Amino acid sequence: MTRGRGFLLAAAILIGSVVLAVFLVSLAPEPERSEPPSQIPYVQTASAVAGSGAIPVHAAGTVRPSAEVDVAAQVGGRVVWVNPAFLSGRRVEAGATLFRIEEEDYVYRLREAEASLAARQSEYLEAQEEAALARAEYERYAHREEGAAPLGLASPLTLREPQLKASRAALDRDEARVAEAKLALSRTRVRAPFDGFVRKESVDVGQLVAIGQTVGRLIAAESVEVVVPLSDADAALIPGLWNAAADESGKAVEARVIAEYGDARFAWRGHVDRAEATLDELSKTIDVIVRVPDPFVSGESVGPAGGLNGNPPLLLGKFVTVEIQGLAPQRYFRVRRAALQPGNVIWAVRDGGTLRIVPVRVLQRIDDEIYVTGALEDGQAAVIGGIRYATDGMRVRTGER
Repeated sequence: MTRGRGFLLAAAILIGSVVLAVFLVSLAPEPERSEPPSQIPYVQTASAVAGSGAIPVHAAGTVRPSAEVDVAAQVGGRVVWVNPAFLSGRRVEAGATLFRIEEEDYVYRLREAEASLAARQSEYLEAQEEAALARAEYERYAHREEGAAPLGLASPLTLREPQLKASRAALDRDEARVAEAKLALSRTRVRAPFDGFVRKESVDVGQLVAIGQTVGRLIAAESVEVVVPLSDADAALIPGLWNAAADESGKAVEARVIAEYGDARFAWRGHVDRAEATLDELSKTIDVIVRVPDPFVSGESVGPAGGLNGNPPLLLGKFVTVEIQGLAPQRYFRVRRAALQPGNVIWAVRDGGTLRIVPVRVLQRIDDEIYVTGALEDGQAAVIGGIRYATDGMRVRTGER
């Protein structure tokens, strides 16, 4: 093969390769074209909802009796009768006799005092008669004798006035002894001071009790108290807390006490009764006392019964949650807790997709929500995630969740 034909063959191969490459390139698919990603940040938002009515104040505490007294005898003696209802857990009515002490000794003392009083009454009548005779005698003497002193200047001994006063004093003393004996006799019957439940008792027939010896304890059935510690911010939401615990209309601030029994929840209605005048030294909280009337009546079920047979009462010592009806501002908003930024501001999104930094005042924090006041609008989107920093007027893309 000559050199010229070799060059021609090489050129043909090269041209064929170029043509084949061009053909293959023309058969390749066109690459997809996409817009460059936006530089405007994407944020998650939640709506600010305008609130209405009172803002609830949530707290927790332990149920305690509103009144509790020790049962003790004011006189000593042997117990001769005990009320069958005077047993731990039983209920007794106000004025009911809990137990009786043998009264014979006190009956004898009363008779002795009454006998002594009868004698003193006779002596006093005699003293009165003698004083009257002495006065009449002196008046007759003054009329007969010239120069005799007037009746007003006569000697008290002449008129027997000291003797009459002494007899009157002795009569008063014996009347007091009769009254004391009657009182002691009445105290042989120990009575319940109020409607209540017997918390404990330790007395039986035949037992000797001394004056002031505690033999039981009663708790009031009319109402119970729940002591709830609140921060000063939460306490400030309760209207009239230091003004007889009443709101502007003078009505008691309502509260609801919720107790759990197994899987069931029950509620009782009460009201704010008062607040302690000092802060707790350790927690620096304010103790607010919620009073619940008729606690031993079954509570209202606020969920599934949980298999309980009947509704239980509000037991003493039970740990409960409390919902207090707080202030009702004219305009406030409920927002997700995540929307609150440092410095108590919220990043609100305008309709045009720009941010507005809104200062707010936090009224209450409950679970995942906060109650605030500020220049927000009902339904306005508030940033809850997606960016860490923001400036007023910054553009964002939003997404609700």
